[in-house]
Amino acid sequence: MRVKRLVKDESKCIGCGKCEEACSQAYFKENNPEKSRVRVTAMENWNKLTICTQCGACMEVCPTQALKRDKNGVVKLNKNDCVGCFMCVGFCPEDAMMQHDDEREPFKCVACGICTEACPTGALSIIEF
Repeated sequence: MRVKRLVKDESKCIGCGKCEEACSQAYFKENNPEKSRVRVTAMENWNKLTICTQCGACMEVCPTQALKRDKNGVVKLNKNDCVGCFMCVGFCPEDAMMQHDDEREPFKCVACGICTEACPTGALSIIEF
């Protein structure tokens, strides 16, 4: 099975937020960094990129098995099976399972590549292995 993942190079990130804007527009039809599946956090001397590594740890704690891998190895949420307990958010080792007060279900990166197209410096890319 080929696995698809979003990867980051924080040394290239300029903190412009174009990735967050593209993601929130694509999935929530609004420019809201808090509704982006990738997050940019300005640190003292660098920009931290929070992304899902598709490790699957969230799948292990989901009581309804609403999180499953697709044919590309990407962990996706089935909203019909999700009960909104947010256990996956608290358990994610990357802090990449997101939640927002406006949303009933958590959300995460699905390695779609929208953020990579918006990134002007190549700090984000999609790889398959």
